[in-house]
Amino acid sequence: MARAAGISASSVQRLWAANDIKPHLSRTFKLSNDKQFEEKFWDVIGLYLDPPEKALVLCCDEKSQCQALERTQPGLPLGIGHIRTKTHDYVRHGTLTLFAALNYLEGKLITRLAARHRHQQWLAFLKLIDEQSPADLDIHVIADNYATHKHPRVKNWLGRHPRFHMHYTPTSSSWMNLVERFFGDLTAFITAKSFASTRELADAIITFLAARNDNPQRYLWKAKGEDILRKIDAARRALAVGPAPCNSIYDTSH
Repeated sequence: MARAAGISASSVQRLWAANDIKPHLSRTFKLSNDKQFEEKFWDVIGLYLDPPEKALVLCCDEKSQCQALERTQPGLPLGIGHIRTKTHDYVRHGTLTLFAALNYLEGKLITRLAARHRHQQWLAFLKLIDEQSPADLDIHVIADNYATHKHPRVKNWLGRHPRFHMHYTPTSSSWMNLVERFFGDLTAFITAKSFASTRELADAIITFLAARNDNPQRYLWKAKGEDILRKIDAARRALAVGPAPCNSIYDTSH
C-alpha cells in the first residue's frame, strides 16, 4: 500500500492506527437467511428472558465427533518459564456422540452417550428426558433444525407426548442455544487429554458430567433482543453496500 500510494510504510501504519484498521486480523461470521428469523429469534429468546411457570426450559443438542485421540507422546506439564504442551500427532480410536439437555434455570444436565448420531438416538434421548423430568411439568426444548430432530418418527412421538414443546432456532444460529456454551467447556476438557479407546473417552466424559451436575453452572442470557437485532441489521446493511474503498483510509477527517 505504501508503494501504491507513494508514501512511507510508517505513514501507512499511522493511518491504520488512527482509523483503527487492522488488516492483519480477520474473523469469521455467518448471517442467517431464515425467512422466519425474527419470529424464531423471539420465540427462543423469550424462553430465556421470561421462562414459563410450571415448566422446564431445556437447551438440547448433540455433540458429535467426540474423538478418542491417543497422543503419541506424553505431554509436558506447566512449569516456570514454559506453558503446558502436547504433541500434535495422535492415533484415532473412534468417536462418540453426546446428547445433552441443559436445564436453563438450574444448569443441570440430562445426557446420553451413543456410538451413532441418527434419529433413533435422538428419539431415545427424548424418551430419557421424559423419564427423568417431573411428570407434572411441561418441557420446552430448544433445538436446531437438524433433520434428525424433525424425522417423521420423532414428530409422531412428540404428537403423543403433548407436554413437549419444540422451539427451533433460526438456521445458522446455533449461538442462540446455550448448550453450545457447555459443549465449549467439554471440548476444552477432551482436547487436553489422551484416550486409548472410546471406552476411556466415555468414562472421562461421564466423570466430567457427574462433577458438573454436582456443581451445576448456569448460563444466563443477558443480551437484549433489540440490541442483537440492531447489530444483525447493521451487518446486513454493510453486506448490501459492500466494503469501503481502500483509499478511504487516507481521509482522517471521519
